[in-house]
Amino acid sequence: MALQGCEETLSVVHPAGPAASAIASLWRVLLIGATLIFGFVAGLIAWGWRRPPGAVNERGFVIGLGFVFPVVVLLALLAYGLVIGERLLPRAAPEVVRVAAEGRQWAWRFSYEDAPERETENLLHIPAGRPVDVAITSVDVIHSFWVPRLAGKLDAVPGHVNTLRIEAYEPGRFAGLGAEFNGRGYRAHRFEVVAHEEAAWQAFLRGETP
Repeated sequence: MALQGCEETLSVVHPAGPAASAIASLWRVLLIGATLIFGFVAGLIAWGWRRPPGAVNERGFVIGLGFVFPVVVLLALLAYGLVIGERLLPRAAPEVVRVAAEGRQWAWRFSYEDAPERETENLLHIPAGRPVDVAITSVDVIHSFWVPRLAGKLDAVPGHVNTLRIEAYEPGRFAGLGAEFNGRGYRAHRFEVVAHEEAAWQAFLRGETP
């Protein structure tokens, strides 16, 4: 497949849709926050080695930096994470497109609510600029459905359906993979997502394109 050797196609820091953009923003905030806190703690350690005895109120130091500071930081990160998580939920809307993804060793089969007679293997067609709910399941073992530039990953569990909201800002082709070790051959468990402009999407639904 054309996916081999193209690192950027699987890069979570090159988002091409709103869900992936939200995840990338969360990653950046956590990275920047962790870096600043690490630098702050390192500075405190250096200061602690150089300060003269009795130069600090130890009780206030412990309460302020040992309790208040971590609680404030963790609560702020929790609140931000909850806001991001809320954006990723698949909520009902009239423009939502629904497809199904069925994982197996080693292929993905896709079907389409708007074209019940259509099925594709290892190639998922979606419209660009519209939210798409992917109903994910498996026929054998646990797989993991992941299109890094469009959304986060979600497990495909035998006998159970999980729904993932994906969306592409613009038409294009995006790499996807089964991101779960579940036996020899999993490294080749890949697929591709094609996001169409509206006219091409309607042509696909009518069966005019493969």
